[in-house]
Amino acid sequence: MATFELKMPKLGESITEATITKWLKQPGDQIELDDPIIELATDKVDSEIPSPVEGTLKEQLFNEGDTVAVDTVIAIIQVDAEEGEDTDEGKQPASDKESDTEAEQPVRVEKEVKTESKTSDEQQSAGDTPSKRQGQGDRFYSPLVRSIAKEENISLEELDQIPGSGKDNRLTKDDLLTYVKTRGEKPAEKPHGAASDTKAASLSKPQPAKVQAGEKDEVVEMDRMRKLIADHMVMSEDTSVHITLFREVDMTKVVNWRNKHKTILQQRDGEKLTFTPIFIQAIAQALRDFPMVNVSLDGHKIIKRKDINVGMAAALPDGNLIVPVIHQADHKSLLGIAKEVNDKANRARQNKLKPDEIQGGSFTLTNFGTFGATMGTPIINQPQVAILGVGLIQKKPVVIETPEGDTIGIRHRMDLSLSCDHRIVDGALGGMFLQAVAKYLEQFDDTQGI
Repeated sequence: MATFELKMPKLGESITEATITKWLKQPGDQIELDDPIIELATDKVDSEIPSPVEGTLKEQLFNEGDTVAVDTVIAIIQVDAEEGEDTDEGKQPASDKESDTEAEQPVRVEKEVKTESKTSDEQQSAGDTPSKRQGQGDRFYSPLVRSIAKEENISLEELDQIPGSGKDNRLTKDDLLTYVKTRGEKPAEKPHGAASDTKAASLSKPQPAKVQAGEKDEVVEMDRMRKLIADHMVMSEDTSVHITLFREVDMTKVVNWRNKHKTILQQRDGEKLTFTPIFIQAIAQALRDFPMVNVSLDGHKIIKRKDINVGMAAALPDGNLIVPVIHQADHKSLLGIAKEVNDKANRARQNKLKPDEIQGGSFTLTNFGTFGATMGTPIINQPQVAILGVGLIQKKPVVIETPEGDTIGIRHRMDLSLSCDHRIVDGALGGMFLQAVAKYLEQFDDTQGI
């Protein structure tokens, strides 16, 4: 029988590793072509990986919870050889066979260590040491973590002392990189005197108070995605100087046009017509007018984004949040945006987005109104410099200016809130951008079809 090595796939342009969250097939299970075989998680998105071959799962080289570098062999699949095929790879030249065997060896050895580390006697008889993948107490270290530790000359004993934020105290890449940054720092000498002590305390970052749970309280561990969201939001507040600007906008033209066309689009194309694509189109037009809002900061360097890629915050059934991106939104028609919004929102709820579909955003839209909120102050989605929140659309009595004088009328009104990074987007730029978004919504062409 021939074998096929299933490798950790590259799940996105900037992704170098992924965590195995669940094996969908077990050793001995029959696998059809394109059968989901494993669930993987990155800091961007979760994905099911289909099998590229038919056969039987022979061996899993990593466990659930392990973080594995891209292109590492994670499983062996036994495939049926074609009639007349040499299953021992006898058709390969000897030199090629030799090099292939050498390339496989590190993965094989790692697996042997893992499976043969049940007892110390078995380890000694095999001649292996737990330092290959585990530390004292059978603590697991991913290949990427071990590679970084080797480059930084961090011993196994030192690794064992580093607190991990992963499952079961697993040491993640970020944990190790944080440790490396602070490794050589010495504690600052404590200043003498009450005034100096007060100054030193004010310069240090305050630590959250320890919270005690009561006897009747329930303590629930955050899931992986909620931890990522929490850490990302804290990092954003630490990174950007947030200011939030507000503006009320007249949505009457947009509401009437949508009411007229939503049934037509549903019957003709089977597509929903929400307000989201209209918001995205207005944002894209305003970003084209004010390109300095479509930027990122690298220290004191401004990165002006060539593409206008608008992310849309989407709530998931489990209460978490994900941000699919409409790439090059300024080059797409309203119908094209509407179809893409529906597709990505649906697949987001089914956990079927591809990593590239939630990367590369240059601006983000979040809709508070969906959940009945009239206004909010959103947190910037790093490394972007602005995010627009839209509130609930409500009927309100307003003053309407006419050639004959002012009158009172009932209009559909909505609050916009723009949070921006004051390091680069000041009140003038932010205000002009917000005014442009409002203008495109209020002057919406309600004579157009879809």
